[in-house]
Amino acid sequence: MISNVPPFLIFFIGACLIFLVPQRWRGWASLLVTLLALLNFASLSHGTYWKVQVLEHSLTFGRIDTLSYLFGLLFHIAAVIATLFSVHVRDSLQNLTSLLYAGGAIGAVFAGDLITLFVFWEIMAIASTFLVWARRSAESNRTGQRYLLVQITSGLLLLAGAASHLGATGSIAFNQIDVETLGGALIFIAFGIKCAFPLLHGWLVDAYPQATPTGTVFLSAFTTKLAVYALARSFPGTEVLIYLGATMAMFPIFYAVIENDLRRVLSYSMINQIGFMVCGIGLGTELALNGAVSHAFNDVLFKSLLFMSMGAVLHMTGRINGTDLGGLYKSMPITTSLCIVGAASISAFPLFSGFVSKSMIMVAAAEEGHAVVFLFLLFASAGVFHHAGIKIPYFAFFGHDAGIRTREPPINMLVAMAIAAGFCIFNGCYPWILYSLLPWEVNYQPYTMSHVISQSQLLFFSALAFALLMTSGLYPPEMRLINLDSDWLHRRLGLRLIHVSARMITFVWARCLRILQDSLEKVVGGIHSLTGPRGVLARTWTTGTGAIWALLLLGLYLLVYYG
Repeated sequence: MISNVPPFLIFFIGACLIFLVPQRWRGWASLLVTLLALLNFASLSHGTYWKVQVLEHSLTFGRIDTLSYLFGLLFHIAAVIATLFSVHVRDSLQNLTSLLYAGGAIGAVFAGDLITLFVFWEIMAIASTFLVWARRSAESNRTGQRYLLVQITSGLLLLAGAASHLGATGSIAFNQIDVETLGGALIFIAFGIKCAFPLLHGWLVDAYPQATPTGTVFLSAFTTKLAVYALARSFPGTEVLIYLGATMAMFPIFYAVIENDLRRVLSYSMINQIGFMVCGIGLGTELALNGAVSHAFNDVLFKSLLFMSMGAVLHMTGRINGTDLGGLYKSMPITTSLCIVGAASISAFPLFSGFVSKSMIMVAAAEEGHAVVFLFLLFASAGVFHHAGIKIPYFAFFGHDAGIRTREPPINMLVAMAIAAGFCIFNGCYPWILYSLLPWEVNYQPYTMSHVISQSQLLFFSALAFALLMTSGLYPPEMRLINLDSDWLHRRLGLRLIHVSARMITFVWARCLRILQDSLEKVVGGIHSLTGPRGVLARTWTTGTGAIWALLLLGLYLLVYYG
């Protein structure tokens, strides 16, 4: 029975068998695998499945409860949409690794213990790296190496934290963890790396814009949202997450405004939206956690839609910088319309998905007395409308006419974007089905008069500010520049520290070798002075001297024996 198959296994088996299919049909075969996996998932009910005993520990590959079920459903839907979007790709490497990556994410969601989580954590790290390398450029090669290093580091921290947690508690269960213990702190940092915490986020804005147009859609759906799930599972109510989340929601706005690469703008926007989720997890109330989880669900869909629209632009024009685009609404009207749906959703327009989830977190912050955090999130809401809601469609499809005349992307791309747009509109107009899937009871009504009016005012004045800045020339111009972020730490400072450390190690090593060599020379010289041709032991002894030594040794022997 297909219902007895672990969800991740369908993806892994499909990835292995896909090479039996002719190259031209592998994209459709990948889509069939994801549809079969979704059908299998729909037949599963809540419970614990697929336990394997290893030594004295039980590894659980199927812990399905309300929280994991929602993320499992989300990842299956995202896999279908992303695979449909990439059906036209004739690249076996991407066909294989995208299935492994999606399967790893789904396996991690249903993991019931930290060891199983670690295994899928590392499968995701390795598989997703190939989606960066698949672009096959010198820059993507270097970026992929940095990305892999960061992801493997996260996995090693997770493994070390699991070992420490096991030693302290005797358990490897993937449940709530105390962040104040050594194991809990290591696991928290491991999750934080994949969640793109401040100063740990450089890998995201570095790697996502370098992936293939289709690979970025997969990347946007799984890694960071799995980290959100892991935080919600293990660290709900951890106060430091409130302030980390507020910071994440704030600082990307300033980078996104000056960024020229539109996929890099969306990468900063992703950190901004994850900040809302992290803040909600830190608040820890049922309303906040429901808001974080529902916003993660909506974010995957509207962020995938935005990445797909930019991927379609890159696929059809070969360009992605704001300085090189403009006027594409004339030749890509459908893509333009779908992109606007994604922009309206991420900006939390009424009747779009972001409106019904983001506000839950902000209301929870206000109810818990975090007035400053609420104001930060309010500012971040206005900022995301600037850089993702307006900047992306404006510079890509409107703005100045760059003279590019092309056509709509392949039909599979349009259908995938249309499905994602349909979810964005449906969840925004009728959110109660999504609310019914949330882990905790929902007593929240998004469509109140005050909420609709206040959000509409926020969006109106944000748009007015953008228009005034553009007409006055005060808006930062799109320029062909490389903006360094926290990656400066490893690109400049880190590299210099490595060079200085290497010189110091070389100096210390040379001094140690010199001291060792001098010591060995002294030892060899001492031995030579005793045993050499002119040494003490090489001298000729007289008979009388020999007799005296014999008497002394005999006396010593008698003293020891009879003493």
